[in-house]
Amino acid sequence: MRKHRVLFVCHGNICRSPMAEYILKDMVEKAGRAEEFEIASAATSTEEIGNDLYPPARRILFQKGVKYGYRKARQITKHDYEYYDYIIAMDENNLRNLNRLLGEDTEHKITLMMEYAGQHRDVADPWYTGDFETTFRDITEGCKGFLASKINFSEKCCAY
Repeated sequence: MRKHRVLFVCHGNICRSPMAEYILKDMVEKAGRAEEFEIASAATSTEEIGNDLYPPARRILFQKGVKYGYRKARQITKHDYEYYDYIIAMDENNLRNLNRLLGEDTEHKITLMMEYAGQHRDVADPWYTGDFETTFRDITEGCKGFLASKINFSEKCCAY
């Protein structure tokens, strides 16, 4: 069985994209379908390469009961475009940067996260707002919408 390969992307890969990575992993694990997925995250910038998950992001995941681990931020590569089925950006700036880094999205793999929640807007950026609760809620809605629309995943797995 070929896995669904999902890559979340934000600017630095220390807040939103790793939060999305861990939230989606938690959802599919709780639904008993983790073996069907390969889920990761990356940055569009080089600013945070090598850094772990931002401490307030760890705190919100812990408070919500979402498992996370030690990781190192990394920048997206052209190989990632070839490898992943879905590349999900957290905001419009990420989309522009992805186009600059990867070239034209000829395979239509790149989408904006909140489109899966029926909204054309950015995921709230807690780096600037400090509001990790809103970011968690946005990402959770986006992940649920992604699973329902792209993977035909209807299980009710997570009441965060």
